[in-house]
Amino acid sequence: MSGLRKAGRATVLFLAAVVTLFPFYAMLVLSFKPIGPVTLPGSLLPGGLSLEAYEQVLGTASLARWLLNTAVYAIVSVVGVLALSMLAGYAFAKKRFPGKETMFWSFVAMLMVPYHVTLIPLFILIADWGGVDTYWGLIIPTLANAQAVFLMRQFISTLPDELFEAARLDGCGELRILWSLVLPLTKPILATLGVFVFLWHWNDYLWPLVIGQSEEMRTLTVGIASLQAERVPLNVVMAGSVVAFVPIFMAYLIGQRYFVEGVTTTGMKG
Repeated sequence: MSGLRKAGRATVLFLAAVVTLFPFYAMLVLSFKPIGPVTLPGSLLPGGLSLEAYEQVLGTASLARWLLNTAVYAIVSVVGVLALSMLAGYAFAKKRFPGKETMFWSFVAMLMVPYHVTLIPLFILIADWGGVDTYWGLIIPTLANAQAVFLMRQFISTLPDELFEAARLDGCGELRILWSLVLPLTKPILATLGVFVFLWHWNDYLWPLVIGQSEEMRTLTVGIASLQAERVPLNVVMAGSVVAFVPIFMAYLIGQRYFVEGVTTTGMKG
């Protein structure tokens, strides 16, 4: 009976893996097909591969600009979100000041507000400040990440208070404590958050579409969507999707060890 149970579990996991990986397989295979009409399911079979779609995508004059915009948006946002969430998480976890709990839970309550509800007021505010078609207008509204602050606060609150008291007795100021104590101890959760924030910003579509109204300020996701609107062949769109996917995959490979460690540590301490 246990053997049948194991076989059934393995079958379910195999089918789940096939369903999960099939879109990536289809994207990859179609991107290597010669430019032309796509017929399903025939075009999903390996064979007759060509680099025409990649040559056309990489030859697109705007691709380098889209990659630059996306890299600036993702990398600067990751650094800003991690820095602000660490500072806020430390303050909410280890500092005492009036209204701390009310302020923290009011901030966390932002998670309950749908993003689309605040989109139009946020755009009007940034537009009044002249932030349309600018990097700062693209980046700054995304830096206040309530989820990141919540996770950092929960993680730092598990650190023993004796460590901070000993550091203060040794004459360490708050900046020294942050740099020499909090930062090293929070590396796993910072790496985990970094991967999530990078993926979110690299794949973000709605806010870059709204704030970047010129072709020069498009990100990869918006640029690839514009190719579909221009009736570019599906092979070329899939090749562009592969180009956009590679940096995400590389970021995960680089942060995989810290990612797994952060998830495991957070689960054990939670």
